[in-house]
Amino acid sequence: MVDLESEVPPLPPRYRFRDLLLGDQGWQNDDRVQVEFYMNENTFKERLKLFFIKNQRSSLRIRLFNFSLKLLSCLLYIIRVLLENPSQGNEWSHIFWVNRSLPLWGLQVSVALISLFETILLGYLSYKGNIWEQILRIPFILEIINAVPFIISIFWPSLRNLFVPVFLNCWLAKHALENMINDLHRAIQRTQSAMFNQVLILISTLLCLIFTCICGIQHLERIGKKLNLFDSLYFCIVTFSTVGFGDVTPETWSSKLFVVAMICVALVVLPIQFEQLAYLWMERQKSGGNYSRHRAQTEKHVVLCVSSLKIDLLMDFLNEFYAHPRLQDYYVVILCPTEMDVQVRRVLQIPMWSQRVIYLQGSALKDQDLLRAKMDDAEACFILSSRCEVDRTSSDHQTILRAWAVKDFAPNCPLYVQILKPENKFHIKFADHVVCEEEFKYAMLALNCICPATSTLITLLVHTSRGQEGQQSPEQWQKMYGRCSGNEVYHIVLEESTFFAEYEGKSFTYASFHAHKKFGVCLIGVRREDNKNILLNPGPRYIMNSTDICFYINITKEENSAFKNQDQRRKSNVSRSFYHGPSRLPVHSIIASMGTVAIDLQDTSCRSASGPTLSLPTEGSKEVRRPSIAPVLEVADTSSIQTCDLLSDQSEDETTPDEEISSNLEYAKGYPPYSPYIGSSPTFCHLLHEKVPFCCLRLDKSCQHNYYEDAKAYGFKNKLIIVAAETAGNGLYNFIVPLRAYYRPKKELNPIVLLLDNPPDMHFLDAICWFPMVYYMVGSIDNLDDLLRCGVTFAANMVVVDKESTMSAEEDYMADAKTIVNVQTLFRLFSSLSIITELTHPANMRFMQFRAKDCYSLALSKLEKKERERGSNLAFMFRLPFAAGRVFSISMLDTLLYQSFVKDYMISITRLLLGLDTTPGSGFLCSMKITADDLWIRTYARLYQKLCSSTGDVPIGIYRTESQKLTTSESQISISVEEWEDTKDSREQGHHRGNHRNSTSSDQSDHPLLRRKSMQWARRLSRKGPKHSGKTAEKITQQRLNLYRRSERQELAELVKNRMKHLGLSTVGYDEMNDHQSTLSYILINPSPDTRIELNDVVYLIRPDPLAYLPNSEPSRRNSICNVTGQDSREETQL
Repeated sequence: MVDLESEVPPLPPRYRFRDLLLGDQGWQNDDRVQVEFYMNENTFKERLKLFFIKNQRSSLRIRLFNFSLKLLSCLLYIIRVLLENPSQGNEWSHIFWVNRSLPLWGLQVSVALISLFETILLGYLSYKGNIWEQILRIPFILEIINAVPFIISIFWPSLRNLFVPVFLNCWLAKHALENMINDLHRAIQRTQSAMFNQVLILISTLLCLIFTCICGIQHLERIGKKLNLFDSLYFCIVTFSTVGFGDVTPETWSSKLFVVAMICVALVVLPIQFEQLAYLWMERQKSGGNYSRHRAQTEKHVVLCVSSLKIDLLMDFLNEFYAHPRLQDYYVVILCPTEMDVQVRRVLQIPMWSQRVIYLQGSALKDQDLLRAKMDDAEACFILSSRCEVDRTSSDHQTILRAWAVKDFAPNCPLYVQILKPENKFHIKFADHVVCEEEFKYAMLALNCICPATSTLITLLVHTSRGQEGQQSPEQWQKMYGRCSGNEVYHIVLEESTFFAEYEGKSFTYASFHAHKKFGVCLIGVRREDNKNILLNPGPRYIMNSTDICFYINITKEENSAFKNQDQRRKSNVSRSFYHGPSRLPVHSIIASMGTVAIDLQDTSCRSASGPTLSLPTEGSKEVRRPSIAPVLEVADTSSIQTCDLLSDQSEDETTPDEEISSNLEYAKGYPPYSPYIGSSPTFCHLLHEKVPFCCLRLDKSCQHNYYEDAKAYGFKNKLIIVAAETAGNGLYNFIVPLRAYYRPKKELNPIVLLLDNPPDMHFLDAICWFPMVYYMVGSIDNLDDLLRCGVTFAANMVVVDKESTMSAEEDYMADAKTIVNVQTLFRLFSSLSIITELTHPANMRFMQFRAKDCYSLALSKLEKKERERGSNLAFMFRLPFAAGRVFSISMLDTLLYQSFVKDYMISITRLLLGLDTTPGSGFLCSMKITADDLWIRTYARLYQKLCSSTGDVPIGIYRTESQKLTTSESQISISVEEWEDTKDSREQGHHRGNHRNSTSSDQSDHPLLRRKSMQWARRLSRKGPKHSGKTAEKITQQRLNLYRRSERQELAELVKNRMKHLGLSTVGYDEMNDHQSTLSYILINPSPDTRIELNDVVYLIRPDPLAYLPNSEPSRRNSICNVTGQDSREETQL
C-alpha cells in the first residue's frame, strides 16, 4: 500500500511563518472568493427589461409616466385649438395646415421625441424574433402617426404648421391605462379587481370615442360652420344618446363621413364592452373552450389534473411553478371535472394569471378532454390527489386511473403524480416522479423526534425563495433565519463548475470542506455519470471524477453567480466582509487565541467500538498547547479510516459489566422479513431474533408472557415516543423504520407507543412484531386516562397525526379543529411535553400553542401579514411552532413535486435525507448537540473542518434555541411568586421546600386559598403604584395575568395527579410546572463560515454510511437476520 503522506510535499517555510503570524485567519485570506448571485440578470438588456417590464413597481411608474405624457399631448391639442383664431373661407388648406405658436410647437416636439423613444425601446425589449408583429401593432402605428411628423418638422421648418391628429393619443392613453392597471394588480396582489378593471375599460373606451369625435368634427368643420369644442361636445352627446335635436349638424361631406364612421365604431365597440361587463359575474362557460393547437405548438404548456381545485392548492402551484425564471413563458392548463370555484374564478380573472392560466372543465379519462388540453404536446402533466376526502383510498384510485389514461393517450408526456397511500404506489411505478404523502409525512414525524425540526428543514429546502424574508425585521434571529431559508439544492457537472472543478481527484470530504470555506456552498452529494443513484456524503474514500454531478446547497445556482477574488474585493472595499454572519471573530481575538503551529495529524489507529469522537486533547496536552484541528486530507488515509467491523458482536452498550441484558432483548441487524405493502424500500434495521407475540404488543393489557398494564411498569430506560393516530395505516410503518435503522445506537433507541383510535389489523401487527420496543394501545388523545396509561408523563415526544375522519368538515379550514383543540389541551396539561403535530392546512399553524394575550405572537402575526403582502411564499415560516419544528402541514411538501419539473433529483435527495431510501454508500441524516466542551471550536467553519477531518461528517445547518426576552413585569412577578411560595412552603413543610419550588402540594384545599391570597397580593400591589403611571398599570396587568396563569396551571396539575392516583399510577416524575414557553427555536441552513456556534446548538449532519468502510459489506447486508448480529455505531458526535 502506498503511503499517501509521503507523497504530499511539505509546505514552504514562508507559509509556515505566515500561519504562525495569522493563526486561524490564514485560511480566511488565502483563496476566499466572493460569490455574486443572479448574474444572468446583470446584462444591459436584462436590466432594462427588469426596470421597464418585469419589476412591478418600476413598470407601474413607467406606465404612469406614459399615461401622463399622452394626456399632456391631448391637453396641448386642446390648447392649440383654443388659441387658434378661426380663419375665413372654405379652402381645403385649412384642413391640412393650422396656426401653431413656436412654444407650443416646441412642447409638442418634446413630447413626440420622448414618446417615440419609449415606444422603440419597449419594442426592442419585447422583441421575440418577429419584427412585423412589433411594427403592425395598432399602438405602434398610432405612435408613428403622432410623433414622426413633429420630428420631421425639426429638420423641415416649413412643416411646423402641418396638422397632426394628436387627439388620437387618447387611445394610446387608454392602452397605457390598461397596462398600468395590470401592473398595479401585480404589485398589490389584488384578487377582487376584475369588475373594477372591466368598468374602467368601458368608461375609458367611451371617453376615447367621444373625445375623438369632438376633435375630429371640430377640425373638419374648419371649412364649414367653424364649430368650437363646446359645440362639438354638444353635438356628440346628442348624437350618441340618440336624441338628435338637429340644432347643430355637420355641413361638409368629410365631417358627415367622419360622423358615420364614428357611429359605426361605437355600435361595434360599446356593445362588446357592455357584454363583457354584463357577463363578468356570470359563470364561465362550463366547457372552458379549447387550448389552441397553434399555441400548443408555438408555446410551452403543462397540464394540471385534479379532481377538485381549491384556492390554496392553485396558489401554491402557481407561485412555486412560476418562481423559476425559465418557466415564465409556460402556460398552465387546468383540467378539472368540477365547475370552477368562486374563489378560483376571482383569482384567474386577475390580469397576472388570466393570460397564463387556462381552466378547462373535463375529465382526464376522456380522450376528447385530453385532446382539448393538447396533452400530447404538453411538457409535463401533474396529477394531484384530493387529500380533503374521508376515503383516501378512493381518492388514490381516481389518481391511478387518471395516470393510466394520460399514459395511454400521451405516452411521451412526463408524469408527476401525487399519491396518498403507500400501498397504491406500485400501480404508478411507470410515472417519472411520484410523491407518496403518507411515506413522507411519517418519515418526517419520526426524524423530528431524533433530529429536531427536520420537517422545517425539508420544507425550507423544497421551497423557492431568495432569502429576503424577515430582512426588514428588527429581530436578529428573524434576519438570520430568513436569509438562510433562501438556500436550495442545485446541481452541476464537476468539470463545468467553478465551485468544484479544482477538486477533481480529491476526496469528497476535502471538496465539501474547501468549497464551503472558499465559496460558502455546501456539497452534500454526488452521482456518477454511469449511475443513476445519488450518494449523499459518500465519505472520504470517494474520489471526485470530472464527470460527476455535484449536488450542493446554496442561495442560487452557480450559473447565476459571479466570482471576485480576495485581492479584487480588498481593492474595492477593504472593510467589507464577504460573509455576513451573525458574528465575526475580530483579528485581535484570533491572534490571541492562536495555538501552536504544528498540526495534529489524523489518528491512524482503529477507532473505538463506541464510534468516532471529536474530543478535546488530554489534560496533559492542554498544558503544552491549545487545541488545534487536523486538516482535511485530499485523499483519505486508509489507516485513519474506520476499518473495524461495525457488525461485530461486541458493543459498548451490550458489554457494560454492571448491566446484564437478557437474551430476549438482544437485537440483530437485518432487513425486516415482512413489509406491510408492496414497494417499500428495504432498510437495514435493528430487529429481534424472534418476533413478539401479538398479545405482547398490547401495552395496556397483560397476557401470559407479561403482567404489565401501563408504560411505567415496563421500566424503560429511555423516554417514550408516542404516536396518536386514528388507524394503523401502512404509512405508519415508515415512522418505525427510521427510528430502528441500523445506524441508530441500540442504547439510545426510544420505545414507540402507538395510540390508535381503532385496533390495528393482523397484517400491520405482523410487520411491526419484529422491531424492538414497539407497542400499541387502543385509545384516544381525547381521553386523559388513555394518555396517562400510555406514558405521556415521561414521554420524550408526542406525535399527533391529523385524523382522516375530520376531512369532511363543511368549512375546509375546520378540518384541523379537533386536532388543534386536542393538542392545545395537551399543551396546557403537560407544558413540558414536546408535541409534534401534523395539520391539513398550513394557515392553521397560527393556532398551535395559542395564547390570546401574547404580545410576541401578535407581533409575529403582523410580520407574517407584511411578508405575505410582499409576495413571499413562506410567510408562515416565522411562526414559532413551525420554526421550532413542532408543527407542519404535508401540503407544504406539494412544492416538492412541482420543483421536480426543474430539479428532477429533489425527490430522490429528500427520500435519502428522510431515510425512505437506502442506497449502498450513501450517508444518512443525523444530528449532534453542541456542549460546553465543544465551544472551543468557536465558528461553523472550524466545526466543518473538525467534522470532515475526523469523522467525515458534512454539516448542513444548525438548529438554534434562544431565550425569549421577558418583560420586566413578567420576570418580577415570577420571582415574587416563587419567593412567596418558598416562604409558605418553608413555614408549612420545611423538608419539601426545595422540591416544591415549581410545583404545588397535592392537597386540593390549598388552591382556593392560594388563588385568594394571590389576588389579594396583586390588589395590594396595584394600590402601591401611582395611578398616573401608564407603565405601572401595564406592569400590574401583567402581574395579575401571571398570577391567574399560575393558579390555573396548579389546578390542571391537580387534575392530572388525581387521575394518575385513580389509575394506580405513581405521580413521581410528573413535572407540571416545568414550562419551556420562554424559548424560541429556528433553523440556519448552510450558515456562513463565520457564524459562531453556541451552547445547545443542534448541528444537522450527513454522516457517511458506516457499512461503506467494511470489506464485503454487500453480502453481509443481505444475510438473513438470524445470521446477522451487529455492533452499534454511536449517533451523537462528541467534539
